[in-house]
Amino acid sequence: MRMFYVNARPFGLVMAAFCMLTLAGCASFSPYSISEATLERNLQKTVTDFDSAQLKNGSPLSLSLSNADITLGPDNRDVAVVDLEGKVALNALLTEIPVNFVLKVEGAPVYEAEEKAVYLRRLKLLDSRLESSLFSGDLKPVTDNIMRVVAQLLETVPVYRLDETDTVQKMFGMVPMDIRVAPGRLEFVMSE
Repeated sequence: MRMFYVNARPFGLVMAAFCMLTLAGCASFSPYSISEATLERNLQKTVTDFDSAQLKNGSPLSLSLSNADITLGPDNRDVAVVDLEGKVALNALLTEIPVNFVLKVEGAPVYEAEEKAVYLRRLKLLDSRLESSLFSGDLKPVTDNIMRVVAQLLETVPVYRLDETDTVQKMFGMVPMDIRVAPGRLEFVMSE
C-alpha cells in the first residue's frame, strides 16, 4: 500500500497565504472595527497598569481615572476626542496631595503595524479644569504639567493593541493594515 506524504512546511505556508488572501478580501467588505466602549475600557486598564508601573519605579506621582469618554469621528473628522476625569496625587513626605482634574483632548488615532497597536498622536488640549481642597489660585502651571503627563501617556502607551490570542486579530496583524476613523468606531482596513 502506497502512502501519500505531504511536506508540512510548504503546505503550512500555502494555507497561511490562503488565509491572508481570504482575510484581505473580507477586510475590504467587512472591516474589523473597535468600538468607543472597547477603547474606553482599554484606556482605563492602560492607565491603571501605567500608574502601577510608575509607582513601582519610584515615581512620586500617581494617576487614576474615574471616567474616560472617547468620541470617534466627531463632525466626520479623523480624530478622537477624549474626555478624562480623574486624580493626580503627589506622594511626598508620607502624605498625599491630591488634585482632581478634568481634561478634554483631541488626537489622531495612529496604527503602528510593528507593534500591532493604536496610539493617539498630535494631541491638542481642548479644555481643562483642576480642583484641589489644599490650594487655590492660578493652576495654569499645574494644568500644563498634568497635560504633559497625560500627553506622554497617550502618545507612548497604546489605547488598543491587537489580541494575538484571537485568531481574527492575529490574522489582521499579519497583513499590511491601517485604521480609518468612522463615527463611533475605528476600522481596520487594508493599507494602500
